[in-house]
Amino acid sequence: MAACIHSSRTETAHTNSLSRDPNGQIDERIYKYAKFCRPNISDHLSCSQNRQKSTNSIAAVDSVDNDVDGVVDAVDVWLKMREEAKNDVEREPILSSYYSSLVLVHDSLESALSNHLSNKLTSFSLPSNTLFHLFMGVISDDKEIMNCVRYDLRAVRERDPACISFVHCFLNFKGFLACQAHRISHRLWSQGRKTLALLIQSRVSEVFAMDIHPGAKIGRGILLDHATGVVIGETAVIGNNVSILHNVTLGGTGKECGDRHPKIGDGVLIGAGTCILGNISVGEGAKIGAGSVVLKDVPARTTAVGNPARLIGGKESPIMLDKNPSFTMDHTSHMSEWSDYVI
Repeated sequence: MAACIHSSRTETAHTNSLSRDPNGQIDERIYKYAKFCRPNISDHLSCSQNRQKSTNSIAAVDSVDNDVDGVVDAVDVWLKMREEAKNDVEREPILSSYYSSLVLVHDSLESALSNHLSNKLTSFSLPSNTLFHLFMGVISDDKEIMNCVRYDLRAVRERDPACISFVHCFLNFKGFLACQAHRISHRLWSQGRKTLALLIQSRVSEVFAMDIHPGAKIGRGILLDHATGVVIGETAVIGNNVSILHNVTLGGTGKECGDRHPKIGDGVLIGAGTCILGNISVGEGAKIGAGSVVLKDVPARTTAVGNPARLIGGKESPIMLDKNPSFTMDHTSHMSEWSDYVI
């Protein structure tokens, strides 16, 4: 087998065992927010079984829920990805070289991610090897980036019914990859290396068809579902465990400078084609219906729909959500209770 890649493409290291099992009792962790909750884990397992996922894939979701003090078990995620890659190669030998170069020859998720992003974002005048060393350096300096990466992997695996495995997300989901590239560019932006950060933003926009300004602040556990057409402005802030669909804009309202973009709370679900404009707040656990145009603050745990957006149930007595919409991915509940909704 080829040598593993670590901090340099020219260095060699011992290959991690593909069959290692991180034995131990699984302690299920459920995200908890004030006064409302996500679906229980049995709902996720039932959904997985209905999609005829393998036992190994379901075990992967279980084991990655091991976290302590907000840190996902790094070994579990990486080992599960390698096991999934190995199984995919056994089923489709034609993909052997593909999986080997992108996953199996690497000795860490950090190295694999830096390599994958550098290959995606390279150009004629921007060599992939240069990008690889840049990305590895940034990731090594900021350990929180990889913690967020693992949360994002879990978010996609759990919430997107089209995602069949962690390695599938890692290799093929451009929303996930664009988000990780943004984490690197945001780190560079924060260090004052703005020209380099903006260059990465430009390449991400060209390659993945979505535009996230490197100044935007994004939490962990993010799902960018489909992701095409997503635009996120410079002063936007996105909390933890947020789910955003395609063609969503978190933008400004004109040429004003300073703090001019939306602030999205934890656990928010933003439907496809939505525009949220201006320095406004979308409260924790709120849901924004597809195609909405939001110009005013949205209270926590409420649903806003329409153009201009209005609250389901009315401003004075909005219907309050009892579950976290970013986890349920429920886009249609309570629509039947909106009396003036017609097709």
